[in-house]
Amino acid sequence: MAESRATGQDTRAARFVVTGTDTDVGKTVFAAALAGALSATYWKPVQTGLADGADTDTVRSLGIERRLPEVYRLTPPLSPHRAAELDGVAIDPARLVVPRVDGPMVIEGAGGALVPLTRSLTMADLFASWGLPVILVARTGLGTINHSLLSIEALRARKISIAGIAFVGDANPDSETTIATMGNVRSLGRLPRLDPLDAGTLATAFSRNFQIRDFAAD
Repeated sequence: MAESRATGQDTRAARFVVTGTDTDVGKTVFAAALAGALSATYWKPVQTGLADGADTDTVRSLGIERRLPEVYRLTPPLSPHRAAELDGVAIDPARLVVPRVDGPMVIEGAGGALVPLTRSLTMADLFASWGLPVILVARTGLGTINHSLLSIEALRARKISIAGIAFVGDANPDSETTIATMGNVRSLGRLPRLDPLDAGTLATAFSRNFQIRDFAAD
């Protein structure tokens, strides 16, 4: 979907980084949903925990056809800095340059915003160097207010543009409103947990709970 027929909002040049407040908050599923809605290219530059499968394979199973290979594929299910050390790999941030692609792009970070990429660089530092808007994915359960507001502060401290926050999980209206208000960020919507989770159910859930105009290019 390069352009929303209902709103005329052009999404053909939209590029977003998707990060999370924590690990396992649902950012890969959200990234797949967004990539599908935008007909975007998906890229996860650093993958850890290969024994549990790669996120690129997950988004492929969810119907995302345009995917780029990872720059680093690391075996241990740990933060990139430690996984790389155990694999005997030196992560070179200079290799993590956003590729040129035709059309929209969705880039998924590894773990949360302040996960160490190296011993001196976090994922948020890398995002800041890219200069792209970031979407923060947060769970709706207990603890999400603290984790979300801390993540928002960390991103803003690096002068990163926050496109909005996307929630994943059961509805929790008070927490969602509190985070959006106190964090001064736009609540983009909430993706419910899906069973079954497949390309069809994901696309339907995204279209029902998010507005494509919120992802238009500036």
